[in-house]
Amino acid sequence: MIHEARARFFAAQGFHELDVDGAGIIMADLAVVYLSEAFHGDLLVFELTARDFSSKGCDLVYRVSHAENARREVARAKTGIVFFDYSARTPVAVPVRFRALFD
Repeated sequence: MIHEARARFFAAQGFHELDVDGAGIIMADLAVVYLSEAFHGDLLVFELTARDFSSKGCDLVYRVSHAENARREVARAKTGIVFFDYSARTPVAVPVRFRALFD
C-alpha cells in the first residue's frame, strides 16, 4: 500500500518515482505505527506530504484513515527517500522543482 500511495503522490505532483525532474528515488527507511484495525476490503484514505529535507533527500509522511470516518486513523508512517541518478549510481541533490512544492 505504501508503494502505491507514494507512486500516486509523485504522479499528483507531475512526476514519476523514476523521474523527479531527472532524478529517481530510493527508499532509505520506513517506519510504521499501527493505530487501529483495518481489514481486507476496507476503503482507506492516504494523506501524504514531504518534510525534513536534507541536501539529497527528505521524509514522506503518511496518515492512513478509514474513508467513512476520517477521524479513525489506521496508521501513520514515514519513508525516508534519497534522490538518485541511476545511470551514475550516485545520490543527487533534491530537485529544485520538487523542493519548491513544499516551501
